[in-house]
Amino acid sequence: MRCTLPVIRVMLCVAGLALGHVSTAQTESDERALLDVKNGISISKEPKFLLNLRFRMQARLGLNTVGGEDLSTDKVEGRIRRLRLRFDGHVLNRKVQYYIQLAFSKADMDLESGEIAQPIRDAILYYNFSPNFYMGFGQSKLPGNRERVVSSGNLQFADRSIANGAFTLDRDFGVFGYWTIPAGGTLFNVKGAVTTGDGRNASAINSGMDYTGRLEFLPFGKFEGSGDYSEGDLEREMTPKLSIAAGYSFNDDAVRTGGQLGSDLYAPRDMGTFIADLMFKWKGVGAMFEVFDRRTSDPFTFDADGAQRIALEGTAMNSQLSYCWPKHWELAGRYAFVQPSTRLRSSVKKSEEAILGLTKYLNGHRIKAHLNVGYRWTEGDAALDHPGNSWNAMVQVEFGI
Repeated sequence: MRCTLPVIRVMLCVAGLALGHVSTAQTESDERALLDVKNGISISKEPKFLLNLRFRMQARLGLNTVGGEDLSTDKVEGRIRRLRLRFDGHVLNRKVQYYIQLAFSKADMDLESGEIAQPIRDAILYYNFSPNFYMGFGQSKLPGNRERVVSSGNLQFADRSIANGAFTLDRDFGVFGYWTIPAGGTLFNVKGAVTTGDGRNASAINSGMDYTGRLEFLPFGKFEGSGDYSEGDLEREMTPKLSIAAGYSFNDDAVRTGGQLGSDLYAPRDMGTFIADLMFKWKGVGAMFEVFDRRTSDPFTFDADGAQRIALEGTAMNSQLSYCWPKHWELAGRYAFVQPSTRLRSSVKKSEEAILGLTKYLNGHRIKAHLNVGYRWTEGDAALDHPGNSWNAMVQVEFGI
């Protein structure tokens, strides 16, 4: 076992080199196409053609301890977590838009859990029927939980929560629709999708489909930029802003342990996922809260030799609270848990995490540095000597245009 202290010293040095300077905020929309191109490198021949190019990378160094009391190093993670190249724009006219995103790191191409590289993250065409209604056809993020739809480049922690990891919907191929309904000083967003249910870059597997719907209510109107899909109040909203949402996804004959994600099941299972979340921002204070409830027709599947593979079901919650100072330093905290259903409690343990994060935004979310320290525990027992509990720390630097 290597000592944890030298690794921590290296991580603090990296964080120190990365933190400093004033930021200027930039925004990125939710799962929709980027309608107003302000960032990146653009090639255009208006009004018929626009190509906007952007890239981003995330370099990280992290560690996990052996246990809660044993602080010797169990694992060290040093790598490029994400390297993305993004193309968006329009063809023929501004009503016909496209969005393509490619991934190049090992984790982003699913090579940690599979043997076939999957470089295509998003590839979708949109048609705008009006300023408030448009549809898409292709592969993109489903209108699921907020934390997932928020770009990984707009997060306030180095990683998403364990709740998201257990029950998110992620990406799929199909037809997507978005409808914005202004109502006085408030807004409603209606989002829906009919997709294959098999996840990104899937082969033709079965006839089952996935049906997803989501309704968002913004009682105080639109956030600055696209702040309801960007973590932390970098814009320092002058008046309170709130977005409340709920949605449901039914995956008919799901073939993977997590619906669109995970290993292949030995037999298809119907899977229903309820999601509710909110985002609040005001004068540097940011709060996000999500709850999940997933149920399956039968979580247990078996192969001919009796080997078992489980479709995860249960409940989960993620909560985040932060404050961003005018000089673009941010302090954030997170608590999240995943509680398996009663049917699975003999096979899957309840897991919980608490994380404290310090972030310096050098150029909004495009250039920033994270320092995260967290603690994870199982079976509802946070005692340092409980088996399976551990500490973790992470330094991550993000750079992009």
